[in-house]
Amino acid sequence: MREVAAVFLKLGLIGFGGPAAHLALMEEELCERRKWLTREHFLDLVGLTNLIPGPNSTEMAIHLGYLRAGWKGLLVGGLSFLLPAVVLTTAVAWLYERYGTLAPAQAAFRGIAPAVIAVIGVAAWRLGKAAVRNVPHAVLCAVLVAAVLLGLDPVLALFGGILLGTPAFARFALSVPPLPLFLVFLKVGAVLYGSGYVLVAFLEEELVGRGWINEQQLLDAVAVGQVTPGPVLSTATFLGYGLGGAPGALLATVGVFLPSFVFVAMLGPLAARLRKATWTAPFLSAVRVSSFALLVAVLVQLCVHLDWKGWAIAVLALAAGVGFKVAPHWLILAGAALGFVLS
Repeated sequence: MREVAAVFLKLGLIGFGGPAAHLALMEEELCERRKWLTREHFLDLVGLTNLIPGPNSTEMAIHLGYLRAGWKGLLVGGLSFLLPAVVLTTAVAWLYERYGTLAPAQAAFRGIAPAVIAVIGVAAWRLGKAAVRNVPHAVLCAVLVAAVLLGLDPVLALFGGILLGTPAFARFALSVPPLPLFLVFLKVGAVLYGSGYVLVAFLEEELVGRGWINEQQLLDAVAVGQVTPGPVLSTATFLGYGLGGAPGALLATVGVFLPSFVFVAMLGPLAARLRKATWTAPFLSAVRVSSFALLVAVLVQLCVHLDWKGWAIAVLALAAGVGFKVAPHWLILAGAALGFVLS
């Protein structure tokens, strides 16, 4: 329990940059350093969590906690990963209510972002060896990356990749006041597919559409999710605080993350059976390739927005991560320092 808590508290504290970055950090810490599981097993879990609603990186923390320490580990892993984000986001929400600006944090994030991109690149370099085993896998990966970059929804790309990569599945498919606040975020957590960034579209409809907040407040909340470590869905904590103070923050946080614990608790035993069954090998291979393709697509999309300073930080961090195996938290800290200086 102590190991699970310590690992995911650490990952929650340094987890800047969104779901792809969180997965990269988990791969580095748990596959490379601690040897909890193989990269193939890690990619299987990534793919399976992509098949259920909710924030993917949080669900991975829950699932990896379960893998390491059973049902208690499921709770400890998930809650430990969430705790730093919830505490820091609540603090930022309090400061925002008082001062109405996020400029200092956004300045630091300019250096953190390219370092995080490098961390994702290191993970992609390693995970690619586990996911792409042959020419058909490489072709499928390239097609999915191109499709996502051209605008295909990542969830559709994932399911499409699984169908294309699993002949048997493809043949089958071809034949066939507090309570309202809590309920709104519970609904979002229960139906949110894809990365945490899809949250913006849901909140636009549920909160702006109801007149609870305006567009600027929504954008500020998303910015807070970016400049604080941990899941992007900690945006819910910020919004809950603005709508109902500390009780509102608690209700929004519980509502948006509760479905993830339920879904992973249901998925855990099934995932173990899938890995043991011989007939699932093509399915799991397709899941791995498709999940890896989504990671590569996110990496490309993030690189597009870098300026020359960002590219410089990203290239230096990538070289340090791949060539010298510098740990991700040092890359992120160095990126933050460089970003602050250059700003």
